[in-house]
Amino acid sequence: MQEYQIKRGYTKSLAESMVQGLRDQFGTEPVASGDGHYTITYGALRRLEVWSGAAGKTLIVDTEANKDTDDETIIDTNRRFRNYLQQVTGFTAKERAKKAQQAVKGSE
Repeated sequence: MQEYQIKRGYTKSLAESMVQGLRDQFGTEPVASGDGHYTITYGALRRLEVWSGAAGKTLIVDTEANKDTDDETIIDTNRRFRNYLQQVTGFTAKERAKKAQQAVKGSE
């Protein structure tokens, strides 16, 4: 499970963008559970579950990988997942990595 910070300005529409991002990037309709969790299955991901974190300021993602997947499918799935995170959080992969490093330094 991973938690991602949301860029200022993106938090207001997090609930909608979380779902719309799954539709846009993976081309599939997410299954909603009653507690605000949305789940899809795509390519190398047996399960991708997303939900809003503390006070709607973070995105929490839980994944389960399909180990019996070819390299091309894995690359495609990873690209779509990175694009999804950028669309929802507003941060690029480089910015997300920097935020994660800062969070680790702050917790030590």
